[in-house]
Amino acid sequence: MTTFTAWKFDSPDDPQHAADQLDRAKSDGLVKVIDRAVLTWPQGAARPTLHHTREAEWQSTGWGAFWGLLVGSLFFMPLLGVAAGAAAGAVSKHVQGLGITEEQMESIRQQITPGTSALFAVTDEGDLDRLGERFRGMNGRLVQTNLTGAERQLLLETFG
Repeated sequence: MTTFTAWKFDSPDDPQHAADQLDRAKSDGLVKVIDRAVLTWPQGAARPTLHHTREAEWQSTGWGAFWGLLVGSLFFMPLLGVAAGAAAGAVSKHVQGLGITEEQMESIRQQITPGTSALFAVTDEGDLDRLGERFRGMNGRLVQTNLTGAERQLLLETFG
């Protein structure tokens, strides 16, 4: 089953360690990583910075759009106010169609603040128990959304 996960960290440096661990888990056959992105928001920065992998260059544009849509709806649309209400509603509806609820978006939005960071991943065929063991002790908090088969298909068709 395809899974969207978001790990929140209390330091801007921690998600890269988790991303490296995810890459090692992929190499060990514990999970298929469809794509991942690291978001950092150093204390004092006006906004977060997002970096996503480009493992399959022909898919990177689609996944870049997905991560941009997600991060934009999390951190930039709420700041634009009523003028962007229709756009924010459209983004929210699109992300919900991918199995990420408004409540989950709000939870992520409230938790990722200046001085924190996050690792977002879309994975498949994961041994979540063994994968979870790899992330113990990383001082991150996991928010997980399991996508249904139809949602997975929509995600792959829409974003590569």
